[in-house]
Amino acid sequence: MPELPEVEQLAIFLRQRAVGHVVTAVMPVAVNVLKTFDPPPDAIAGMALDGVTRRGKFLDLDVGGLHLVLHLARAGWLRWKEKQPTAPARPGRGPLALRVVFDDGAGFDLTEAGTQKRLAVYVVRDPAEVPGVARLGIDPLDPGLTLERFRGLLTTRQQIKGVLTDQAVFAGVGNAYSDEILWAAQLSPFKPAANLSEGETARLHEAMVTTVREAVRRAEGVAAADLKSEKKAGLAVHARTGEACPRCGDTVREVSFADKSLQYCATCQTGGKPLADRRMSKLLK
Repeated sequence: MPELPEVEQLAIFLRQRAVGHVVTAVMPVAVNVLKTFDPPPDAIAGMALDGVTRRGKFLDLDVGGLHLVLHLARAGWLRWKEKQPTAPARPGRGPLALRVVFDDGAGFDLTEAGTQKRLAVYVVRDPAEVPGVARLGIDPLDPGLTLERFRGLLTTRQQIKGVLTDQAVFAGVGNAYSDEILWAAQLSPFKPAANLSEGETARLHEAMVTTVREAVRRAEGVAAADLKSEKKAGLAVHARTGEACPRCGDTVREVSFADKSLQYCATCQTGGKPLADRRMSKLLK
């Protein structure tokens, strides 16, 4: 899933390449991708792209005062083309969900792999009309995320992994970067947030800000088509089950759930104790 660093780079790319250009066509292709109906998507045709903002994992394209808000979900992606096809896109079984064309013939396609279609597109007058945007918490790169404020967000018995990925608490952090943050802070993903000591909280705060900032830095200037591979190359433990921990050399382990998994280092994060794999536990019952 694209998270804060990748979406930030997509926003930068669109600002550099498309701001000032007039939208000539917005074509929803997948029947389920458009989540709003008023204004209709063709309401932004003929208007210039005035700006692009990242809001958590959402892309907000300001087009003549209306907002085309995109959420790439788990398997979606934005694919830029210097020359878009002139023929209208036809609905089908392929990955194409939405096509946007600008006045110079360039534009982008939104695509989504897999069978779980969660990619979402909204055309609204105010980004706050999008429920997911309205509920966003603080951005990890916000200067207002001081240690004191961070500590105040952790007064819950919820496991720290769940707190980090709750978009109403921290906007933009998902499964991958929460694994990286917890590895950097040397904390178990299952530890209740309210049980963190002052030292652990300070370590987690520093790990969050540093991990996200460094990921954004690595993504700078990377073409949209290469962002996924760049992200994977920069990860220490996420999606690296069975590989050596880059800090201690122990084997990176995995806990699997119904539709996702987390990765961690037992030596670095759980005092050498492997965490129970929920999926395997159910299979053995």
